[in-house]
Amino acid sequence: MIYLVLGYIAWCAALYFYGQDKILFPRSFAPPPRPTPYSSDTVVVRLDIERGGQVEAWFIPTPGVSAQKPGPVVVFFHGNGEIIDYLDDIIAGYHRLGCSVFLPEYRGYGRSAGKPSEKAICADAIRFYDELIQRADVDKSRIVFSGRSLGGGVAAKLATQRKPAALILQSTFKSVASMAWRVGAPPFLVRHPFRTDRAVAGLDVPMLIFHGTRDSIIPVRHGRKLRDLAPHAVYVEYNCMHNNFPGNGNEETYWQEIGKFLRRNNIIEKQRNPTAALAGF
Repeated sequence: MIYLVLGYIAWCAALYFYGQDKILFPRSFAPPPRPTPYSSDTVVVRLDIERGGQVEAWFIPTPGVSAQKPGPVVVFFHGNGEIIDYLDDIIAGYHRLGCSVFLPEYRGYGRSAGKPSEKAICADAIRFYDELIQRADVDKSRIVFSGRSLGGGVAAKLATQRKPAALILQSTFKSVASMAWRVGAPPFLVRHPFRTDRAVAGLDVPMLIFHGTRDSIIPVRHGRKLRDLAPHAVYVEYNCMHNNFPGNGNEETYWQEIGKFLRRNNIIEKQRNPTAALAGF
């Protein structure tokens, strides 16, 4: 019994000081950066961080926006095994809806220096947002935060510090702390708790929440809990897993849901034939 107790203490100590960062921020699984940004009109934003180095973000304007005609922007935060270089589907989807896209990169990912942590990533997100709203081609009243998986936790936390026009969460946990027992550790040992549940419960902004019913990484009960905490949110489930969201054959309806949500909340213009505008998704 003594050996079991000591072994468990050693396991918890290893998770606290080393293992949880590897689990939550598996940077080694992310692909290498592309040699160039997404397109020739991509604006690269770099911010200095403490102890040297920089963090990077990309602003990809949608065609037609200008200082004379500012447009809506979606600030998108990716999952923990991704980098901003490979979010072509997100950029193309929101561009078709008339939204520019802003992609902050996490510390230690892609071209960004530093070490990832909840505190550092969320602090960088605030600084990037404050840079974004300085742009003349951005309509400050129509900025949407969106994130999938870990990125949903970042988006929700940012929304508590800088109020968006709307919030979109996809396959997001109610908190990292609530998942600690899956690796045999008590929640109080989690150093990056990402309390999305607390953030959502205190927000008064339109929300759209997506989750997959067969998600084995972040089970669907997390999405349903966030729905219960935000009773006015639009909640949508798809019969899919975590990494293949929204599942084969659901791509068109997924973007239609986003389009309807953005139109309903006056973030993008209402069109006479919304279905035609989404053709090709």
